[in-house]
Amino acid sequence: MYRTTAQHGPSQIEQLYRGLDIEDTTSAVSVILKLRGETCDIDCLYCYEKRKEAPGGARIDPGQVRRLAELFAGRPLAVELHGGEPLTAGRERITEVLRELAAQPSVVRVSMQTNGVLLNEAWLDLFDAEYPGLQIGISLDGDAKGNAWRVGYDGKPVYPRVTAALRLLAERGRRVGVIAAVTPALLGRAEAVLDHLADFEAVNAISFAPCFDTAVRRPTAASGPRVPASRQLQQAAVDGAGGPAWAISPYSYAEFVLAATARWIHAGYFARMKLEPTVSTIRRLRGLGSGFCHFSDLKCDHVFTLYPDGRFGSCDELPWPQAQLARLDQAVDQPGIIAAQRRLPLLNQGKSLMNRCTTCDYRSACGGGCIATRVRYEAAGDQDAYCDYRMRMIDGIAALLAQPAHPAGAWCTTTRWRPRTPNSMRDLDAFLARWNSTDAPRPPVRLHTSAHGNINTVGRPGIHEADDLDPAHPQWRAAIEPGIRPLVDAVTTGWGLITYDSCQGHPYTGLDLAPAERRVGILPRDRTQYARAAAALCRTVAAAAPTLPPAVRATVGRAQLECESSGRTVPVLDLILLPAPGHDWTAYFAALDTATDVLARALADEDPAAGHDCACRVPRPAEAAAQGVGV
Repeated sequence: MYRTTAQHGPSQIEQLYRGLDIEDTTSAVSVILKLRGETCDIDCLYCYEKRKEAPGGARIDPGQVRRLAELFAGRPLAVELHGGEPLTAGRERITEVLRELAAQPSVVRVSMQTNGVLLNEAWLDLFDAEYPGLQIGISLDGDAKGNAWRVGYDGKPVYPRVTAALRLLAERGRRVGVIAAVTPALLGRAEAVLDHLADFEAVNAISFAPCFDTAVRRPTAASGPRVPASRQLQQAAVDGAGGPAWAISPYSYAEFVLAATARWIHAGYFARMKLEPTVSTIRRLRGLGSGFCHFSDLKCDHVFTLYPDGRFGSCDELPWPQAQLARLDQAVDQPGIIAAQRRLPLLNQGKSLMNRCTTCDYRSACGGGCIATRVRYEAAGDQDAYCDYRMRMIDGIAALLAQPAHPAGAWCTTTRWRPRTPNSMRDLDAFLARWNSTDAPRPPVRLHTSAHGNINTVGRPGIHEADDLDPAHPQWRAAIEPGIRPLVDAVTTGWGLITYDSCQGHPYTGLDLAPAERRVGILPRDRTQYARAAAALCRTVAAAAPTLPPAVRATVGRAQLECESSGRTVPVLDLILLPAPGHDWTAYFAALDTATDVLARALADEDPAAGHDCACRVPRPAEAAAQGVGV
């Protein structure tokens, strides 16, 4: 049984999943127009639309488009022409739909997702005449091998016809995005697949979409007595153990995305081509917003789907008919739609699944992910697998951002994304200049110690201002809390690195403050030093782990440090001692000094200049491919 979370729910949820608000007229809604429902001229084996088994054949008409604009009057609309295959609606009907969309001032963007098989000069002439700003997306799973599941009803590949469409688009000066479904046919080949798609002149964006279909247990029903060759292939694929043969695990998808991202950076594709989910992850890591609903608070309450027969509901990736809100001719106004959203069990269930996100350290970078996928994994009893992949992807992309010339850091599973708020310094450049110059002036600073051992300018517990000192400052030693000194000394004197922050850890007994862990923050001078320090810290943690007290574990965190005077941010590393799973803070603090001694010895035995390889294994392509199926 699911506990219902009201759609106007708590503020923590609203930061991740914003309900549709009648008074908010600036936030756009996305409307997916299923121009022909499930009707399509090809028969991809993994097609989720056909699995709904809702007979198509009808066509969305201009009157329905006009009704949508009336329903969301005054609010920006982003419209996607979708299917099945939208071009099967025919030129006359698509002309009418595009003209109606062009006549609606609230429509701010129109896109079309097509398999490209029917695209020709006549279609492109029509688009240029009726809606020159139409954005075209092509469905293509990389190279010929990767497109094994995209076939016609005769079971034969459609890849040659789609690539012909891409060449035609380039000749016409069109730039398009590609959605590539990640199946086992792509695993272990991320670099080759990305290179192949980047070779098409028309392609300026790629979105890798995972086939998380392990729960699919039966083939799509055939509409007639004759079972086409494509459905026979699908039957054979579904009959395998562990789910359909095209399905992949969240772990394998994360590894694929990281390999593709490393190639995207190394090859310089980032200068001309957008890559998802990479770009949205980067934007969130940098504190910026994203238009991708998996990373945005504008989730299922801001995404709608319309079918030709008038069925109107939420995102098309949610299960239907459970996602249906109303019929278009019955949806009187936005308040009625909002009321239907708040009543809909599926949306309430999806939103309630995000309660775990409100306390997650990754929430600012993750954005909560996809509600439809969360619902599927919750039904399978393994929502953790979905969260684990999101965290793994964020960790790896954070590493690639910090050390792009040394991509091996993306495969480190010890060093995790652990943002700290606040985490800023008054003048970063001045601090670095003092640290590197013994002749720089070092005036006296205020040092006060709280009853709980905090050393800062006011002598109070918790997070408060503290002056930024360096080893040449006369008060350097006095400014470091005693419990953390062994680690600070090992990092500064032993490794020759810069520390920007440290804390000995505080239980705060009797105060309304959460306990603080013991940590030391490291500010690398450049990206090469960052990569070497990150690898050395991973090796140190791995070496110390067997002899640490059971109540304490060591980890390495990636974060960003902001310069208050310039606003720029730089990547930093934190060496952290945390309570081990199953142990409370009391046991942690009792064992903390012993754990510190163990870690300090491990730091002394390690050489940060030894190289960029950490203690974690880099997966080989064959291993990545073998991880394909399974939740």
